[in-house]
Amino acid sequence: MSGDATSGETVGTIRSIDPRSAFPDPNSGTVTYEPSFEALREFSKPLETTTEYGSPAYVSDLRSRSADRTKNAVDDAFTEEDWRLVEGALDHAETTDLVCLDRMVGRHPEHAYCCRLFVPKEYGRIALAWVKLLDPAPEGREPDFYTVQLPDAEETAIRVLPDEGVTVVLGSDYTGEAKKSFLRLFMYRAKQRGGLGLHAGTKRLTLETDDGLSEVYQAFLGLSGTGKSTLTGHGCWLDSPESAVMLQDDVCALFPDTLAGSEGGGLYIKTIGLDAEEQPALYRAATQPEAVLENVAVAEDGAIDFDDGSLTTNGRAVVRREDLPSAAPEIDCERADQVFFITRNPLMPPIARLTPEQAAVAFMLGESIETSAGDPERAGESIRVVGTNPFIVGPEGEEGNRFADLMSQTDAECFVLNTGSVGSEGIGVEDTIAILTAAAREEIEWAHDGTLGFEVPTHVPGMEIERFRLDENHDEYDEKLAELREERREYLAEFETLREEIREAVY
Repeated sequence: MSGDATSGETVGTIRSIDPRSAFPDPNSGTVTYEPSFEALREFSKPLETTTEYGSPAYVSDLRSRSADRTKNAVDDAFTEEDWRLVEGALDHAETTDLVCLDRMVGRHPEHAYCCRLFVPKEYGRIALAWVKLLDPAPEGREPDFYTVQLPDAEETAIRVLPDEGVTVVLGSDYTGEAKKSFLRLFMYRAKQRGGLGLHAGTKRLTLETDDGLSEVYQAFLGLSGTGKSTLTGHGCWLDSPESAVMLQDDVCALFPDTLAGSEGGGLYIKTIGLDAEEQPALYRAATQPEAVLENVAVAEDGAIDFDDGSLTTNGRAVVRREDLPSAAPEIDCERADQVFFITRNPLMPPIARLTPEQAAVAFMLGESIETSAGDPERAGESIRVVGTNPFIVGPEGEEGNRFADLMSQTDAECFVLNTGSVGSEGIGVEDTIAILTAAAREEIEWAHDGTLGFEVPTHVPGMEIERFRLDENHDEYDEKLAELREERREYLAEFETLREEIREAVY
């Protein structure tokens, strides 16, 4: 495709009709419907570097999401220009050679949606990566959500019509835009149905107890690049009959009676620093012939270098669940037993146990660090993102209220989990896995910390918790904590719809 995707005359009808009806007919002469993996790869062959493992690797022009170019019609007042972008994109799609594929986000009978993606034929690589993340749609299932992605548009803009289930992506060839276009709407629909979309991974631990085997379901909320995939995919070094399996890697929908997963086919993992010894399962999956690599350094002879960030530190791989030994066949949780808010705040202990009100505070604070998946220029900076979820549609304060309400309807324990460092004392993967396993076994010994206002561990089996004493790893810790607490209060005050009892629970 060439030219400006918005150069045609404005059709002027999208605001008065169902915009889904303006998408091309998948049986028209300009659309290739449901091409095979092999065909999609062939369409993109001029852009491919074949790796030493036989997998395709591609380099995109844009290498992260364009969050600052994204608007949705619920939270943003759409101008005439915004409508022109939407209408022009759909108008242009009618005369463009496209591929069209239908896939399912979610498997739960009440919380699954059919998603239809259109991309130009020569950008089949975007569709190739996307379809491997999701399950095929049943034959004859009508789409709930529609996305058209036109990378060659002169202007970069993402426009979302949440109530109609429509997204147009202009001027970006980054696969993450296609992926998140549907997950954003999956989470929005969950909220409309009384639940809450979570940017979270989930796992199930099966443990021996005096009464036999029991199951513990854990959920991890965190920004991309903060350890969700590593933690959800880790087997926790358990031996049969005990086990730890991944259910979901990225996005879930929380309801009182379930935690529904979204992606049943694969994972979209970060690859920078991927290590065969520290992350053997993910490394093996990323080096399979069926993986799809995006913006990963690959030499002319096909050799992969996951440590080379010269293209970007946001290199990605789509890997299949079936290539991950720790991936369970199912993606839904029967319930949420333990919820962990992943942070990299050096003023926080490796783990802390929260009251329900404090958990809602942790949800609203969303304290983490910026990663290259969000804004590469700010990577490493401290940030706050409500729910660690950059894809919220609707008032953010209401998200915190809804989270508190849902937690009150469950028996879930909630924790802050620091995967970074306490001062300069780094928290390794071994430490974090020891924490998660001990929490699941209820073997952590807790004590209330009057300074922090929540419970901290005094003993964690398999971990030297004494190394991470906050007062010994920080100079003037009390002063730093007081300053942080005041920042938190000021931040929470910005959300007009957030309930007062949540504001008052700041820690």
